Amino acid sequence: MNLEKTASAEPKSTHVRILIVDDHEVMRLGIRNLFGNVPNWTVCAEASNGEEAVEKALQFAPDIIIMDITMPGINGLEASAKIAESRPDIPIILFSLHLSSDLVNHFLRGGIRGAVSKGEAARDLVDAVRTVLGGGTFFPAGTQLPKMS
Repeated sequence: MNLEKTASAEPKSTHVRILIVDDHEVMRLGIRNLFGNVPNWTVCAEASNGEEAVEKALQFAPDIIIMDITMPGINGLEASAKIAESRPDIPIILFSLHLSSDLVNHFLRGGIRGAVSKGEAARDLVDAVRTVLGGGTFFPAGTQLPKMS
């Protein structure tokens, strides 16, 4: 998948706290292991559904959230919107097996600042987090980003 990244600086803080949200335990473990190789990055919490994601985002105030889209109950898009209502300062990266530019364009809102396909996670997820924390965005090529005012 081709990606479009906006320019970004280095993340503001040297210690990064991450909330991982996915309904599959093995996927959460894989992301945790991937981030464990990055100095000063910590997974501060995990959630297995949208309701937990909202609760843990408010409880732990992570620096960034990796959010699966398809989950039982409140899906990742609804959870992202709820989090953005209370904590618009927490950026969210959508994370899905079936990620398409059309899907991202349709649901681009709130705190969503990036999107990564699960199939490209090993290659793109760390770079996506760095880009987003640096103030940029990380989306599939062809995504029509809204104009910022």
